[in-house]
Amino acid sequence: MVEQGLYSPDYEHDACGVGLLVNINGAKSHDIVEKGLKVLEHMVHRGAENADLKSGDGAGIMLQIPHEFILLQGIPVPEKGRYGTGLVFLPKNVDEQAWCIAKIKEIVEKESLKLIAVRDVPVDSSQLGDSAQFNEPDIKQIFVTGDFAQDVLERKLYVTRKKIEKAVLESTLTVKRSCYVVSLSTRTIIYKGMLTSLQLRYYFPDLTSPYFTTGLALVHSRFSTNTFPTWDLAQPFRLLGHNGEINTIRGNRSWMEARQVLLNPALLGCKMDDITPLIQPAMSDSASLDNALEFFVMAGMSLPHALAMMVPESWNEKNPISDELKAFYEFHSIFMEPWDGPATLLFTDGRYAGGMLDRNGLRPARYLITKNDMMVVASETGVLAFDAAEIKEKGRLSPGKMLMIDTEEGKVYHDLEIKEQLASAHPYKEWLAKNRINLDEIQSGRSVKHTVANYDALLKAFSYSYEDVQSIMLPMGRDGGEPTASMGNDTPLAVISDKPQPLFRYFRQQFAQVTNPPIDPIREELVMSHTTYIGSIAENLMAPSLNLCKMVRLNSAILTNTQFDILCNLQYKGFKHLTLPILFKASEGAAGLEKAIEELLVKAEEASDQNINYIVLSDRGVNAEYAPIPSLLAVAAVHNHLITKHKRMQVAIILESAEPREIMEFALLFGYGLSAVNPYMAFAVLDDLVKKKEIQLDYHTAEKKYIKAIDKGL
Repeated sequence: MVEQGLYSPDYEHDACGVGLLVNINGAKSHDIVEKGLKVLEHMVHRGAENADLKSGDGAGIMLQIPHEFILLQGIPVPEKGRYGTGLVFLPKNVDEQAWCIAKIKEIVEKESLKLIAVRDVPVDSSQLGDSAQFNEPDIKQIFVTGDFAQDVLERKLYVTRKKIEKAVLESTLTVKRSCYVVSLSTRTIIYKGMLTSLQLRYYFPDLTSPYFTTGLALVHSRFSTNTFPTWDLAQPFRLLGHNGEINTIRGNRSWMEARQVLLNPALLGCKMDDITPLIQPAMSDSASLDNALEFFVMAGMSLPHALAMMVPESWNEKNPISDELKAFYEFHSIFMEPWDGPATLLFTDGRYAGGMLDRNGLRPARYLITKNDMMVVASETGVLAFDAAEIKEKGRLSPGKMLMIDTEEGKVYHDLEIKEQLASAHPYKEWLAKNRINLDEIQSGRSVKHTVANYDALLKAFSYSYEDVQSIMLPMGRDGGEPTASMGNDTPLAVISDKPQPLFRYFRQQFAQVTNPPIDPIREELVMSHTTYIGSIAENLMAPSLNLCKMVRLNSAILTNTQFDILCNLQYKGFKHLTLPILFKASEGAAGLEKAIEELLVKAEEASDQNINYIVLSDRGVNAEYAPIPSLLAVAAVHNHLITKHKRMQVAIILESAEPREIMEFALLFGYGLSAVNPYMAFAVLDDLVKKKEIQLDYHTAEKKYIKAIDKGL
């Protein structure tokens, strides 16, 4: 899909039903396929369909590769594990389809592999509604082999698929996503499409063959939240079935692009440029999560390790987990932001299978294990009927917790055992103690002022109104919370206002689409944290080491004047900073602003090459000659420029600015890439209010309350 009219692929979210059925001992049977389809059909209410009642938002099933079934189709495949297979969606246009198949064969052969067969997958298109039929692709099954051990072949197939995706993206195909590799693996195969839950078994007759056997089945019924259904966005994806949405998805995608230069997956035997973009463009939030997870697993990280890193449980003092596990989460939080839900994640790579919840736990996931070693995990209870006498264990997944089966060992791993193994893999606690600096623990005897010269002139220069000071800042400094009001906001939108407006005012707040129950700051405080880290990351993120945690830890990203002074005079462990002015000559107008931004980008890029740990963007120095570059514009420009140059992770961005004063403005700055901010003019205003006795507190108490209000709002 491409952006058109009011539609943007950035809005693609999923809210779905998901289920997993697995034989703990790995025993294969067609009965598991059948029961997996029943689980899917019992979640028909979780999917969505068109008004014709025949075009679904999407349904699919992930299974282990049915080796015997493939042999019965006359496909000359070698022994199990020595070949890979998967479905491919292809365009109906004969010429474009021929190009796709030729390109697939070319890339396969360049990877020292061989395309041994292309099978027409039998389908029953009479099942489809008009909308689904209009978009229906041709569906082929490809078979690829090579003289490699299974683990090596699995990674080569991943690289092959990513190279196919890259070639398609750079092609002249009318619709780029009309050529889509559903999966390509030595272990699993996925059947999916723009179908309802009830149509899947009939659309793909393969699934009803008694010779089609598996030891596990992961099923998914899609509800495409406020977006368009498509064939390729049906789930499961290559490792995941996801119920919920990733509300942080824009930042997640942006940061994955930023850190690509630091991902050096030696196991994949290729350059990062060969398989980028890691996150396939114009896909849903679920697809992006799966893309990132798949990369980390293929690059050598274990499945539970990658999941725990990307979707961490709460590790603040309110969660009673071990110090070693907290150190594991803190270490990974330095270079991996959470992919925050609400989300239920069911996963499998063909051997391991299980489920987990995000740290808020606002999506249900219940499981049961029978006495004959079958496990069912689903987004609701009752998806399969069992007599009470058959059930050995049942329960629900808790926020941030994981349950996993190893089908080769025939063993169930509960959360505590999984997390203990992860926490003990490296001395994370020791690494943090040696190399991480906690800013709150550093004392300074330096004298720091909270006033500014030309106070009244700066209030005007940075557009501080009487309402800003009296109606917003004063209550925050006095009460420690954001002021509330009734009857809505009748202020004209900035874009149609006839008065000058700060750049912040041109943005409006976004909300999660279907978070239920709604998240509030009280609940968020239990599981989330304001902790952030600043420093330079230049090491390979795929090789955990002491050097990755050479960071300054901030318990809040709002820096007091004292903290900012310490940070700018930190003479410890080689930390270096560089201050870059964000000013331009007022007499030069728009041309001067553009010129100043271009010079700023050049200096920021140079700083990233000079072992600078963090750059400070400062608008101090505003006077009759120099005007400030809008702080949001400066931060966003530097952040995106460094991403484009693959240098963003080498340097942190700190802002020293008189401009931000209210919560939305701080949120925008952090959303556009800022690490920490010192709002020195806001503190000068607080100091003035205290001196005038308009706030009946001492300055430091008012400062704490003001920061508390911002943190609570964030």
